Amino acid sequence: MAFERILVTGAGGQIGSEFVPFISEIFGRERIIPSDIKSNQANPRFISLDVTDKSSVDLAIDKYRIDTIFHLAAILSATGEKNPELAYRVNISGMYNILESAIKNKVGLVLTPSSIGVFGPDTPKENVPIETITRPVTMYGVSKLMAEQLGNYYHSRFGLNARGLRFPGLISYKTPPGGGTTDYSVEMIIEAVKGRNYKCFLKEDSKLPMMYMPDALDSLLRLAEAEDSRLKHRTDFNITSFSITPKQLELELRNYFPSFGVTYEPDFRQAIADSWPGSIDASAAKQEWDFHPNYGLKETAEDMILNLRKNIPSNIIKRS
Repeated sequence: MAFERILVTGAGGQIGSEFVPFISEIFGRERIIPSDIKSNQANPRFISLDVTDKSSVDLAIDKYRIDTIFHLAAILSATGEKNPELAYRVNISGMYNILESAIKNKVGLVLTPSSIGVFGPDTPKENVPIETITRPVTMYGVSKLMAEQLGNYYHSRFGLNARGLRFPGLISYKTPPGGGTTDYSVEMIIEAVKGRNYKCFLKEDSKLPMMYMPDALDSLLRLAEAEDSRLKHRTDFNITSFSITPKQLELELRNYFPSFGVTYEPDFRQAIADSWPGSIDASAAKQEWDFHPNYGLKETAEDMILNLRKNIPSNIIKRS
């Protein structure tokens, strides 16, 4: 696969803002065209692109002779429930526009993250396989499930090399939470490092799959580079590193901050969390493209704390 001209949509988002520098080090900055609905003056190669505007998508892919697309532009779960129309337009119409333009311009690969949001309350709660009941109850989940199916359709109907994986909750110290139901994990760690207690918007026993951002970035690249002949699945690979509850994260953080405390006051996001499984089966990703996470809960907490201490002003950091 060439990877000569790579378009990254949603490059200013939680994943994109870290994925662009990650692949720039591997392929070279000159090959990467980062884009988002808002411009970025700090990066001269960054272009403004609204994925819901099909003509703009066509123009960008043609102008920059794109052969690879990492389509990361999306509206996340909590934000999507506040504005379902926006989630529909970005997550479904945006995906359709990318796929249509990819066919028109003979793009070699379109890789789009999906989510555990595609699962619903009828899905089994533990060790959920790829093929299972998927009846999501959020616009985010509905739109991501449709995006998976669109990718599969464009592969079978037009031969497009469409691929995708289902991210669990993502944890990162570099970018702020982006409107997701698992944002509590990042917020809790940040508050612990600052020496503050935390009010969690989920119940203490709400178990959900998680992943540290370095593993997420590596997973996107591994799937993109996988031999096509090995892939039995296309757009719906389950991936996960570990599953935790808010209480388990609280107790892990107390190993570093003994006086840290959390209160639990669930809000509308609790219903979303309740509809998702507590753990998922990532065996297909391991078998078909060598998915291999490196960070468990302990390693994630250690690295988050280490890096947050470097980035948060010293006068508001609690030293253990």
